[in-house]
Amino acid sequence: MPGVFDRLNKEIQDKQQEGGITPLDLAGLPPALRKIMRLMLRELQMAYPGLCEAVDAMPEADRLSRDDLQDALSTLTQQAWLIRIGDGEKAIYKVNLRRKEGSKLAAGIWSSLDEKLKRNPKDE
Repeated sequence: MPGVFDRLNKEIQDKQQEGGITPLDLAGLPPALRKIMRLMLRELQMAYPGLCEAVDAMPEADRLSRDDLQDALSTLTQQAWLIRIGDGEKAIYKVNLRRKEGSKLAAGIWSSLDEKLKRNPKDE
């Protein structure tokens, strides 16, 4: 019978395979990808023309060419950082944030304690 720690370890491993990002993940990105993700995190969802406008509004040193922007978007989509809906000029990009789920641990603990308290101490 698997214990609480086995179940928690399995949940952690499952979440690591889900994709999506956390703020700590941004630090490991190359500069071009980090610029796009910082921009996307401000908006959470942007159409391709809006992304082009935002990149054009960046300081010249930070600006990406259209080819570099397209490569960055493709890489971020393949790595599940972004979700692309549609193609080409009509594409919409959304940030793939990790799911934030409430803890199920408390309910399990209380039901387990209830069961133990309901048992007759003579049975054990």
